[in-house]
Amino acid sequence: MLKRYILLTFIALLILGCGNQESRLEKANRKLGSKQNPIKMFFVPSLEAGKVVSSGEAIAKYLENETKLHFKVAVPTSYAAVIEALGTYQADIAWLPTYAYILAKQKYDANVQLMTVRNGLHKYRGQFIARSDSDIKSLQDIQGKVIAYTDAASTSGYIYPSAILKQNGITPKDYFFAGGHPQAILAVYSGRADVGCSYWSPSDSAGKPMDAREKLLDTYPDVFEKVKIVGYTDWIPNDTVTFRKDLPPELQGLIVQTLYRYAQSPEGKKVLKTLYDIDGLEYATDEDYEIVRTTLKSMNMDPADLLK
Repeated sequence: MLKRYILLTFIALLILGCGNQESRLEKANRKLGSKQNPIKMFFVPSLEAGKVVSSGEAIAKYLENETKLHFKVAVPTSYAAVIEALGTYQADIAWLPTYAYILAKQKYDANVQLMTVRNGLHKYRGQFIARSDSDIKSLQDIQGKVIAYTDAASTSGYIYPSAILKQNGITPKDYFFAGGHPQAILAVYSGRADVGCSYWSPSDSAGKPMDAREKLLDTYPDVFEKVKIVGYTDWIPNDTVTFRKDLPPELQGLIVQTLYRYAQSPEGKKVLKTLYDIDGLEYATDEDYEIVRTTLKSMNMDPADLLK
């Protein structure tokens, strides 16, 4: 009798859970794109939040003019918050870094539709940086030092760098998450950390470095002199424009096509460059990111374990 009661209770909870899931989905999709239920587009706080919001709102304004739909922009305080928003129907679209997309796909079956392009490349690397006046010249010199990472879900600012150090038996004295790429650079510049990890991109056509240090150039004009690069990670597929599971296909298709056109327009090129140094957008599928899963597993880092 007791077993039967437990079984019936379990079934009831299962049905209730499915019902709640369907209810949330129905609510999320009801009149989606209307003023009462705008399409919610989230961005990660990898750069200064105010600048990201400003660029995001410019993108939203273009989308509204072209699609006649309503959009709402948000920049949560962490990458993880953006991932969770996709899984709980709080976000419909997210501009996610590579590893954050891997997590969102595995945990919530999110769908990548567009990939960023920078300097004609669909891939980038992470970099290890240190003060130019320090004795740190290579990865081996990071042993016993303090590292400033960006965010726990950043591919170039934490996942790949920490994996490479682990693979080479290099153990830092301590580490912390600075909250973004410029912040990690600044932590080294100011002496708060011995080493920083951030994204690296090739120099522009004029030879100007375009890695994360460039974001501090206006405020700290000597940043390229004071902070040096001491190592790199492996290549990583570029970041994404990702859509939540079960978004109406016709709506998703319309937004993808509109964003693609926007990236080719003069206005779009300017705004995307300001946003995340993006030069263009290309269509993408989940297969483009399989190399990341393969690389992580080769380093004995299963994405499933990192979700816990």
